[in-house]
Amino acid sequence: MDTLTQPDTLDREQTLRQQYYRDRLPEMRLLEKLIHKGGDAFRVEVLTEVLDGKAPEGGLVLPVYSLELGSTAKDAPVLLLSGGVHGIERIGTQLLLAQLGTLISRLKWDEGLNHSLTKMRLVMVPLVNPVGMARGLRSNGQGVDLMRNAPVDALAPRPWLVSGHRYSRWLPWYRGRKGDPMEAEAEALCELVSRQIEHAPFTLALDCHSGFGMRDRVWFPYANDLRMMEHAAELHAMVRLFEKAHPNHPYLFEPQFHHYRTHGDLWDYLYSEHLERAGQVFLPLTLEMGSWLWVKKNLRQLTSYKGLFNPLVPHRQKRTLRRHHLLLEFMINAVRSWQNWLPLEQERQRHHRNAERRWLEEEKQG
Repeated sequence: MDTLTQPDTLDREQTLRQQYYRDRLPEMRLLEKLIHKGGDAFRVEVLTEVLDGKAPEGGLVLPVYSLELGSTAKDAPVLLLSGGVHGIERIGTQLLLAQLGTLISRLKWDEGLNHSLTKMRLVMVPLVNPVGMARGLRSNGQGVDLMRNAPVDALAPRPWLVSGHRYSRWLPWYRGRKGDPMEAEAEALCELVSRQIEHAPFTLALDCHSGFGMRDRVWFPYANDLRMMEHAAELHAMVRLFEKAHPNHPYLFEPQFHHYRTHGDLWDYLYSEHLERAGQVFLPLTLEMGSWLWVKKNLRQLTSYKGLFNPLVPHRQKRTLRRHHLLLEFMINAVRSWQNWLPLEQERQRHHRNAERRWLEEEKQG
């Protein structure tokens, strides 16, 4: 009897899952379609699985996918792209899915891209927090803000609540209980990053978010302290490279502490852990898409929580997805050619001084 009913049960589960994706998580539906379309080009891994207990039929287990393409050499440089850490910020995941679709199309004909991928590894985690995205939450399904969840404390955190707290999961920016392990999604992302950078001489990461101000910003560590990151020279050299190649770009590059200091930042934690590895460079960046621009052009977005973090008008969404292609393409080229621009010895000292003038003195004057 069980053998006869098992196919019907599987069909029903699949039907429920597809309906769930259509209604609550179209980004996951598109991601799985792209995985299928990419075929053997991708090395796909399920980093972890998380339960949405509020889904129909007693709950639904959702995967957190990573996709890897390019070189399999352990010592290849790495570009790591992630999105959807905050579930309400759907545009970060949508941006990476758009880039993924473009890459799949280009792999069929673009010799330059295929050659680049023989020299580097591209790793993508487009949807880190699927339960949060399905429910329209900043946090994950347990009420924990994944970007406040790492075991690192800020010095002089501010402002209150926003910097992360342990009062209640019913309040935003909740860190989780003291002493608890990191949430499954955060732990899975950290394990993937640690594994990828273990032997890589150069790693660049970009985590895609939205919801801060009128400009597109690219933030870098530290979020927990008023000091320059140890690889400020390498970062400054890359930023100057981008600015010279694209002088009319829309981005403001700056340390996160220019605006606020937070507990539990995943990238502060990963960067600090990486510093123990001598002779390697790890540059973790966060893209903060300026969502107030979308609100300014369409005040009706103020009536929707989703509208505070995502462009709701279709043509503005498409414009946003196009807007950042140049940055992502630059990052592929920068990682592939990292040895051609990374500063050494005296040049490194000069870039470090310039980084301090640009980002530390700017903070002191502010």
